[in-house]
Amino acid sequence: MKSFFSALGIRFALGLLWLLQWLPLPILAALGTRLGHLLYKIARSRRRIALRNLELCFPNKSAQEREAIAKEHFGWLARSLLERAMLWWSPAERIKNLIQIEGDVKLAEREFQTTGRPTMWLCPHFVGLDVAGVSVLLCQKRPAGSIYQTQSNAIIDALMKKGRLRFGNVEIFPRSDSVKPLFRAIKNEGRGFFNLPDMDFGPRDAAFVPFFGVPAATLLAPSRMARALNMVVQPVIAETLPKGQGWRIRYLPALHGFPTADAEADTARLNQFIEREILKQPAQYLWVHKRFKTRPAGEPGFY
Repeated sequence: MKSFFSALGIRFALGLLWLLQWLPLPILAALGTRLGHLLYKIARSRRRIALRNLELCFPNKSAQEREAIAKEHFGWLARSLLERAMLWWSPAERIKNLIQIEGDVKLAEREFQTTGRPTMWLCPHFVGLDVAGVSVLLCQKRPAGSIYQTQSNAIIDALMKKGRLRFGNVEIFPRSDSVKPLFRAIKNEGRGFFNLPDMDFGPRDAAFVPFFGVPAATLLAPSRMARALNMVVQPVIAETLPKGQGWRIRYLPALHGFPTADAEADTARLNQFIEREILKQPAQYLWVHKRFKTRPAGEPGFY
């Protein structure tokens, strides 16, 4: 009975989300901002994580400055949750009209045509990263692939999968599975790979490299995969625009001299790049994730 009412509540919430996608984006954005103010007050655990991350990354800022960033972040985060309704259900043309593309979005097409090399789109965890993923599918023609984290709730899991696959030209690979199918898709099909390089998945296949001066467990996979598959690595940065103006997705030039034979040095370089991008829009970075959860042996935890 408890599971029945839980499923009923989830379906009701998703139905409400479906209704919200019909609203003009400025109104949806305003609702998201107000929801973020509420979440900052009631989501105590995530608020503590965000403030702790900001304390570690910006020790020279005052507590008031860090709290202001955290409050603003919750507004952007809640907006991204509500705006996901548009990504799941709104017509492709409406979404595309709200995305401002900067930079060389056709790089992957051109590289594969001229050199046969596949592309890795490297997208840090800014709140608009799902829009960046959609832009890959709507604004260029190379087939894409990404790793998918299976959700614990079957209803939400099915909806998220459907949402990610709705524009076609993409294949998702469960994180729990072997990487061999993903490697084959890149190697045999020239499929591009949408990679999120900046989460803590534990010490396996990772190195402790500085992130704002704090050792952070960071996957070595971007460097190792790019080297093994001779991939071009292009950073993609998502920015959510104020007042419901849409999103700006920046396709930056491909990283020069990347990868090298030193995966740890490459990974440190990526973290430095992400730091510079965070400083441009600090409130839009995903501070509610335990970025420093894994610690070197013998070190106490931060959370």
